[in-house]
Amino acid sequence: MPKQRHKPGSFVRIALSDGSFGYGRLLESPYAAFYQHRTMSPDSDLDGIGARPVLFRTAVRHLALDAWELIGWRALEEHLRQPLVRFMQDVGDFRRCTIFDTAGHSRAAEPQECVGLERAAVWEQDSIEERLLDTLLGRPNVAEEHLKVRLR
Repeated sequence: MPKQRHKPGSFVRIALSDGSFGYGRLLESPYAAFYQHRTMSPDSDLDGIGARPVLFRTAVRHLALDAWELIGWRALEEHLRQPLVRFMQDVGDFRRCTIFDTAGHSRAAEPQECVGLERAAVWEQDSIEERLLDTLLGRPNVAEEHLKVRLR
């Protein structure tokens, strides 16, 4: 029987470039949540990891998930089952934005309404790992900054 590798609720341990480990949780495909939890040795305490704040939730390319170590599963908590809200911005006319969620709702929006929202994008493994480490270390991430809403 094949194992369900990408099952929502699965915890993953992510080896980061500085030798530390970050932790994430698979949501409904293709989304994952990433925790404010960084260790120098592997941690498998799912309850402890799951109790940490979520830094960000975003879409991740499936191939990235295969590179990360599956360390266990727990049913998703209510806050992780909530729809994810994203935005899109017209390339030709930055004033045209759309806010939408994973429940199928969408509406036109002003660029200012998109501040603080995640742009619709699917992240690659290396980009997620870099963003997670940058976020855990409190430094800006180039890719994340580039994807922020354009106001002018």
